[in-house]
Amino acid sequence: MNLNEIRIAIDGPASSGKSTVAKIIAKDFDIIYLDTGAMYRAATYVALSNDLDDDFAQIIAILKENPISFGTSSEGQLVYVGEVDVTHAIRQNDVTNAVSKISAIPEIREYLVDAQREIASHGGIVMDGRDIGTVVLPDAELKIFLVASVEERAERRYKENLAKGIETDYEQLKFEIAERDRKDSTREVSPLKQADDAILIDTTGMSIAAVVSKIESFVKKF
Repeated sequence: MNLNEIRIAIDGPASSGKSTVAKIIAKDFDIIYLDTGAMYRAATYVALSNDLDDDFAQIIAILKENPISFGTSSEGQLVYVGEVDVTHAIRQNDVTNAVSKISAIPEIREYLVDAQREIASHGGIVMDGRDIGTVVLPDAELKIFLVASVEERAERRYKENLAKGIETDYEQLKFEIAERDRKDSTREVSPLKQADDAILIDTTGMSIAAVVSKIESFVKKF
């Protein structure tokens, strides 16, 4: 199979390494990387910055007028809502703690899933999220489901936040990650779960390089 046609779905809970791994794989195989989590964070940012709570009609109206788009810089991926660079804003704690609520709204998910499917329809893409293999791309050629202990994921997020200058309490972070797992796994619409044909990889104690190598060994079989 031509790698320009492959669709790779990488799912898993918060801070399981999905985005980091997906970016490297996309670069190594020269295919597109789509950060679906950033799209839900962008929708959450719109809701919070406009005091819209869960008013999905207004959130979607704003996103239609100011579409979510991606760019690149020497520091990595950039995320925009319209012309506004929200790359750092969508990683702040207020957005992180509200994103499960906004992403659980059926109309928001439907709007963003349609956008994600359209981008993926051309193939040659790796997409990460929580429902890629089960909902967004149920017929993806390769599905991966990453997991890791709450403690390890909290440690990863803690270090990431410190590097970005975001003040964070480690114990609070553990609580928030566990709570987000609960919300993501029990929501009625597109809950976080492993697809029946997805390959499970527990990244606890594994380096990023080791996880990438394992996934790329599966990609090379196509």
